[in-house]
Amino acid sequence: MRKLLVLFALGALLAGCTRVGTTSSTEGGTNAGTQTGTVRVAVQSEPKNLNPILASNTTDGMIAAFMFDFLVTADPKGNPLPDLANPVPTEANGGISKDGLTITYHLVKGVKWHDGVPFTSKDVKFSWQAVMNPANNTTSRNGYDQVTSVDTPDVNTVVFHLKKKYAPIVNTLFAESDNPIWVVPEHLLAKYPNINNLPFNGEPVGTGPFKIAEWVRGDHITMVRNDDYFMGKPKLDKVIVKVIPDENTTINELKTHDIDWMFQASPNTCNQLKGIAGVNVVYSQVDGYEGVLFNTSHAPLNDIKVRKALAYAIDKKALVDNLTCGTQKIATEDHPAWMWAHNPNVTQYSYNVQQAKTLLQQAGYTPGPNGIMQKNGQPLSLLGVTNNSNTTRHKLSVIVQAQLRQAGIDLQLKTYTGAQLFAPAGEGGILQLGKFDLSFSGWYAGVDPDDSSQFLCKMVPPGGYNYARYCNPAMDAAQSDALTHYDVPARTAAYHKIEGMLADDLPQIFFWWVSQAQPINTDLKGFDPNPATESWNAYQWSI
Repeated sequence: MRKLLVLFALGALLAGCTRVGTTSSTEGGTNAGTQTGTVRVAVQSEPKNLNPILASNTTDGMIAAFMFDFLVTADPKGNPLPDLANPVPTEANGGISKDGLTITYHLVKGVKWHDGVPFTSKDVKFSWQAVMNPANNTTSRNGYDQVTSVDTPDVNTVVFHLKKKYAPIVNTLFAESDNPIWVVPEHLLAKYPNINNLPFNGEPVGTGPFKIAEWVRGDHITMVRNDDYFMGKPKLDKVIVKVIPDENTTINELKTHDIDWMFQASPNTCNQLKGIAGVNVVYSQVDGYEGVLFNTSHAPLNDIKVRKALAYAIDKKALVDNLTCGTQKIATEDHPAWMWAHNPNVTQYSYNVQQAKTLLQQAGYTPGPNGIMQKNGQPLSLLGVTNNSNTTRHKLSVIVQAQLRQAGIDLQLKTYTGAQLFAPAGEGGILQLGKFDLSFSGWYAGVDPDDSSQFLCKMVPPGGYNYARYCNPAMDAAQSDALTHYDVPARTAAYHKIEGMLADDLPQIFFWWVSQAQPINTDLKGFDPNPATESWNAYQWSI
C-alpha cells in the first residue's frame, strides 16, 4: 500500500537529467559519536530477505535502494528522473507510442552488476517475468499485469507491449510506484523455478551504489561502497542498518549519536524528538494519509446523512494537534496539496457538533435517555477497528470515540494484529470480510495519483482494496479517464472529479496528509527523500 505523479509533459526537459539531491540537514561541526564515512540507520523491523522482487514494505524498499536501481526514479518533488534508463519515456520523445500501447526504454551503457557482469536488456525482461511468475511471492503485480510481452531488440533497448493504455505505467515498471520493485540479475536467478528461498536473498547482487558485506540476522546489515557505480563513486564508505524494535531505544541512540538516522519515526514521538542536540528532523513529502473509512454496506453508514454527521462530529484539528504536535497538515481528500491531482475546491466539513445532530435527526434519529441517538428504539452504536501495533492510531480512535459521543454516537473499539486486520478473506481478514463499521487506517502511495484500487466498484474485497464497499458509476467513469490518458491536463481533470466525489460521497474521512518525520544526524549531508524512497540518492550522501 504505497503510490505520485507522471509529468509526461516535462519529459523532454528531464531527458538529460541525472539524479540530484539537496542537503536537508543543518550546517555544523562533527558531533561526538559521528563516524566519518559511515551512516548508521535504525529500523524497527528486520526484512525477511534482501531480494527486491520480494520487497513488501517501506523498510525493505529503503534497504533495496542502496544496492539496486530502478529504470526510472523520482526527485524529492516526485518528478520522474532517469536511472538505469535514459531518457524517461514520454509521448514527446517517442518513448510512449502514439497509440499508447508500447513503452520503449533505452538503457544506460556501461552499467555492471556487483559481480562485474554487464547489465543488459535481458535483466529487465527477466525481472518482469520474475514479477509475473505465480510461483514467486511478490506482493503485487499491479501494472506489470498490463504488459502482454517484452522485446529486447538489443542489449540496451527494452520494449514493453501493453494490453491497453495505462497512464501510470512509466512510474510503475521498476519505478517509484505504489509497490516499488527493482531490477535483478538474469544471469544469477533465471535458472531457478522460483526465487523465494535462495542464497541470493541474503547475499544480493545489484547495480546500486553499495554492496552487501554482511547480514547478522536480528542485529544489523552492513553495506560497503561500490566504487564502480555508474552514477559516480559514492561519497560514503559504508552503510549499517541496525535492527532496533523499540522507538525509545532508538531515540536514546540518536541522543548519543550511536545512530545517524531513525527511519520513519512515528508521529507520537514528536515531543521526544524535540531539541535533541546534533539531530535535525527532516519531514519528507508523502502521497499518503491517515483517516477513517466507513463500511458503506452496513446500516446506518449506507445513509449519506449519517456519514456526513460523523464528518461534522470529528475535530480534525484536535487530532493533528494532540497526536502530531501540529506537524501534519489537515487533509481534505486523499491526495495532498503539493500534488497536481489535488483539487483545492472540494466540499469540506468544519467541526460542528450541532450540525452533526441535525443531520442525524434528518436521518430519523432522536436523542435517547443516555444521550445516544436512537432510531426505532435502537441506539446508534458502531464498531471501530484498528491494528494494535500502531500506537498513534489507537490513541486517535480513542479521541474520535469521545468526539462522536458528544454528537450522540456510540463507538465501540476493537484492536487486531496487523496480520489479522489486513489478512486475505480466506484467512479471516477483518477488512476483507467487512467485519467492521469504521476502520482507523492509512494509505501510503508512490509516484502516481492512481487510487483506483481503493474506489472502483470492482475493487470491493476480495477483488481489491475498496474496504469501504463504495460503488458509484460516476467514480468508475472518472477513474477510467484518469487511467487511459497519458497527458497531465486530462488526468488532472479526471482526478478533480474523483476528489470531488470522495468529498461528497464520504466513503472515508481523511484526517491528515502524511509528512514523514526522519530524524537525522546534522553531520549527514545530501539526505533529501523523494515521496517513495528515502535512500534514492544515497550515492550523494556524506558524513
